[in-house]
Amino acid sequence: MFDGTITDHTTANDRANLDAILARYDGLTAAPETITPEDATDLAALAGIFDLDTTRAPTELWPEVRAVLTAQAPRVAENPVFAEDAATLTLLVVEDDPEMAQDLTALLVEAGHDVVGPFHSAEAAEVAAGLHTIDVALLDINLSGATDGGTLGRSLKARWGLKVIFLSGDVTAAASHADIAEAMVIKPYRGADVLAALERLSAPEQTAS
Repeated sequence: MFDGTITDHTTANDRANLDAILARYDGLTAAPETITPEDATDLAALAGIFDLDTTRAPTELWPEVRAVLTAQAPRVAENPVFAEDAATLTLLVVEDDPEMAQDLTALLVEAGHDVVGPFHSAEAAEVAAGLHTIDVALLDINLSGATDGGTLGRSLKARWGLKVIFLSGDVTAAASHADIAEAMVIKPYRGADVLAALERLSAPEQTAS
């Protein structure tokens, strides 16, 4: 979980993502009737990073999340490395379908992994990536926000060196970002398909004899 240690190396992109989150939730809490389930889920996921009480209403939760976010600057992350004997991965989950996001998160937690998210928007996910050392990002390609999963994946890979697995039913869109993907799992998928992709990704490389 978040330990409060973040170094002060904010970039223009970090600031833009943070500003987008601030504007989004400042506007929503001013008009609470406009808060969607997706907005509430993203906010709860952000709050969870800081061990805040996620059961409270978004209008009560947001001021505390805002205070922590604005007091911290996103960290400069080292490239994530899998420990040779580690079975547990820290996974960033970005999935636009709420039901699928819930099922995927439950699957990954049951398999022994740590999950950051799930998030519905790229902006919230990228803010979270600045607060954690993440091993793999599991990204839906088609997101409801302005930024799609492919663009998010490119940013996460370029900035943090994250490994990316795309989860998508849009084969054409997934193929257009295949150059940055470690794996692609096509919807509708089985839970075993996702776990198998993670297992292949974290397995030690075999050297030719």
